Amino acid sequence: MDYNSQRPDIIIPEYGRHIQTMVQTAVMVEDREERNKMVRAIIKVMGQLFPYLRDVEDFNHKLWDHLYIMSDFKLDVDSPYPKPSADSFETKPGRVPYPQGKIRYGHYGKLLENIIQKVSDLPESPEKEAGALMAANLMKRHYLTWNRDTVADDFIINQLRELSENRLRVPLGTVLIATADVVSSSKPALKPQKHNKKKKKRN
Repeated sequence: MDYNSQRPDIIIPEYGRHIQTMVQTAVMVEDREERNKMVRAIIKVMGQLFPYLRDVEDFNHKLWDHLYIMSDFKLDVDSPYPKPSADSFETKPGRVPYPQGKIRYGHYGKLLENIIQKVSDLPESPEKEAGALMAANLMKRHYLTWNRDTVADDFIINQLRELSENRLRVPLGTVLIATADVVSSSKPALKPQKHNKKKKKRN
């Protein structure tokens, strides 16, 4: 009896052992024309396994790449795409650099600090004033997300001036988004409870 544990590993499990066997069989076909016909049939079957990906860009190109991978790059056929090399799939991705720079206030986050810097760089205009007010409201939302206590609007406005290096100004006394609105929007919506009504028995 032939057990899977005694067979070679499946190179791309998504296609299954049958497709891999078909590819390995195609590699052994000596006649190039017959080999091309067989490979085109295999590509068609591979595409039928994932019909929902047909609209993905370069879908057919990916199928041909997978075909070569399953053949251990030994397949010699007339492909509509350049034959890839094994080295092109073994190259390790570049290291993603870790963001540099300290976050002054952790509850605001780096993204909000970047927004403040972008708005600060705008020329003096109504758009800059609107951006400053938007940044102040975002700061209040972030603050109340991590600190459930109420916070004075002037406190947020002063921290906005600090983070913008005094380049963004919202007049003291400006009313920001209400604390109750921020807290209520962050709470999960309660599902209505179902009440089982007992049917009255007929006499």
